[in-house]
Amino acid sequence: MGALGDLGGLIMTPLYYAISAVLVAWHWMLTQIGLDPDSGLTWVLSVIGLTLTVRAALIPLFVKQIKSSRNMQLIQPKVKELQKKYGHDRERLAQETMKLYKESGTNPFASCLPILIQMPIFLALFRLLDHHAAKGDGKAFITTELAHSFQNAELFGVIPLKATFLKADGSTAVMVVAALLVIAMTATTFTTQRQLMSKNMPADALSGPYAQQQKLLLYVLPVVFAVGGIAFPIAVLFYWTTSNLWTMGQQFYVIRNNPAPGTAAETAKKERDRLKAEKHGRKVEPEAEALPVVEEPRPQARQQPKKQSKKQRKQTPGQRPSPTPKPKTEGGTDA
Repeated sequence: MGALGDLGGLIMTPLYYAISAVLVAWHWMLTQIGLDPDSGLTWVLSVIGLTLTVRAALIPLFVKQIKSSRNMQLIQPKVKELQKKYGHDRERLAQETMKLYKESGTNPFASCLPILIQMPIFLALFRLLDHHAAKGDGKAFITTELAHSFQNAELFGVIPLKATFLKADGSTAVMVVAALLVIAMTATTFTTQRQLMSKNMPADALSGPYAQQQKLLLYVLPVVFAVGGIAFPIAVLFYWTTSNLWTMGQQFYVIRNNPAPGTAAETAKKERDRLKAEKHGRKVEPEAEALPVVEEPRPQARQQPKKQSKKQRKQTPGQRPSPTPKPKTEGGTDA
């Protein structure tokens, strides 16, 4: 356990310093424009600023996630063909599937990268706010003075940021705000996943193992967040809800402006482009439809000349060969 603890500390300590630096920087900037440094609103806005900073830094990973998800959707028909061909041989199927991923430049784990990267950040923030700042114990760049400031900060003067739904101390206001934030966190998670499946997945990709994985996440993740959310401090709930809203807006922008081929989002974009072009007086040429393939008539086989005897070949061209004389009977008449 000691070795695991040391490894965890080695991983989390840099995150403590990075997250606390961003959080303290936002808190300092907000106090410079006149906000009360000990106000709950100031600390909530600092947490939201931290969220926006983290998510902006993760944009390259999000772009990679979108590309990987799109490739996964587009190669689903080929995956199904491999399953039909090598379904009886799991080892060969796995080899051919990985070969297909490599040839198409698809990483099946890239779609999980933003979540995997965010989890340590979330845990570090949770530890900073719940186990250090909320208890007045400074950590990294959060000094003891700032920790006491956060410990006593209250939103609207009645909702402590360190409080949770389970530890509301009988405060109805805390329970209501915490419940609303948990519902918002759960709803935004569900909406984001649902938006991806309903608008930016081709019909062929809505069946198969990848689609089953997406459907599982659609219902499991919101339940996980709802169950875990009741134990999160109010400040952490603001972080996660803001992060979900960022994800939903970012994904909406990508789906709207760069949809995957063969999806409902692509059809909607083409219709918007057509209406926009007509509004500006430009004529939009309809896409060429595939014409039926007409087979060209095959050339008639060249008729081979009949075999001729040597005598016939010596005759003058154009001269008809003389008829063969008929044999005569005994009376001198022709048979």
